[in-house]
Amino acid sequence: MPDNHQEPVEPDWFKSSYSGGNTTECVECASAGSGTLIRDSKQADGPVVHVSTGSWISFIRSLAHGDRPGILRP
Repeated sequence: MPDNHQEPVEPDWFKSSYSGGNTTECVECASAGSGTLIRDSKQADGPVVHVSTGSWISFIRSLAHGDRPGILRP
């Protein structure tokens, strides 16, 4: 009987173009089958956030339009 077990593939992480030039603002992203993975590059073994494809597209579009999600306005 063939063994169909496949080892998990390590994500291909890349640094976000929105990361700052200093060492305090480093965000890495990786494509996942059902969305995008996001992590702090300084804590590569730390938590990873998985965002669905639709949510990621909405987030990127809002940045392109100058919106700043997460910033509370008076």
